[in-house]
Amino acid sequence: MRQMEFKMERPGLLKAGDTITVTEGVLPTSWYYTIDPSLAMSANYELRERLKSREGRVVNIDERPQGYYVTAEFDE
Repeated sequence: MRQMEFKMERPGLLKAGDTITVTEGVLPTSWYYTIDPSLAMSANYELRERLKSREGRVVNIDERPQGYYVTAEFDE
């Protein structure tokens, strides 16, 4: 299992146990992932860190001063 963290701007969009689909975005030297439909966004990842799976499951949502952070698990 691989866990990734995504930043969500508003509460209540996702909950633990939800099945999610992610879309991969490409930058000149890195990749990022968005939980569909634009609910939360990941940090940037290098080539060796690219996600192989596009479906996962929300395992935790953490509220911090900077916003809401979603931890998702993927089969890899």
